Amino acid sequence: MATISFDTHKFIRKLEAAGLSMQQAEAIADAVKEAQGEADLVTKKDLQIELAPIKSDLLVAKWMMGLILGGTIALVLKSFFPV
Repeated sequence: MATISFDTHKFIRKLEAAGLSMQQAEAIADAVKEAQGEADLVTKKDLQIELAPIKSDLLVAKWMMGLILGGTIALVLKSFFPV
């Protein structure tokens, strides 16, 4: 599982600079840190693993559509231009 680095000290300083008290800034920083810990993050590798079967299915579907289109064009041309 992926993790996100979070600089709580910098976050607290920004909140204090915005006018919050030290206790409020610390409480907000703790809440944000807890919320990030509970989040299920997806990495690029996770997505590649999950999407690999879909990509292969799409590749097969593209080839099938190409063959069907080619066959249809051949039939249309044969009906208009008999030999």
